[in-house]
Amino acid sequence: MRSVRRVEPRPGQESVWDYPRPPRVEATPDRIRIRLGGRVVVDTTDAVRVLETSHPPVYYVPREAVAAELSPAPGASVCEFKGAARYFTIASGGRREEAAVWYYPDPAPGYEALAGRVAVYPSRMDRCEVSGETVQPQEGDFYGGWITSKVVGPFKGAPGTLGW
Repeated sequence: MRSVRRVEPRPGQESVWDYPRPPRVEATPDRIRIRLGGRVVVDTTDAVRVLETSHPPVYYVPREAVAAELSPAPGASVCEFKGAARYFTIASGGRREEAAVWYYPDPAPGYEALAGRVAVYPSRMDRCEVSGETVQPQEGDFYGGWITSKVVGPFKGAPGTLGW
């Protein structure tokens, strides 16, 4: 395992190394916009973000805020903190992304705020924005984090970071 050097945040920034483990869920006033297939499929200020050590935030929006077709996708995963996740395929504007959306049908205690909400892999969308800023997807696409200029790393997800 390589040595991890925390990037010192500047004023107005957060270090993902200051985020807790187990993760915290918090409401955010940020406007979340997601585009797929050339269309805006999410535009809401009703979002929460999950903050976990070494990970950029993951934004969850109400399922009813998604103006696209969501259909069940095969597969499941388990987070040791949040519980069992399921997946949706999302389709809009002639584009279809298999298992690009996930949700917790029965979140574990402490994560009830995720009930009825979904998250997307930003790398699988045309564009994701937080308060007008285009998101950079977390490398590796396993965790689905949203990187903006307000968060600094280094970020888990790239090859060689599994043991962090």
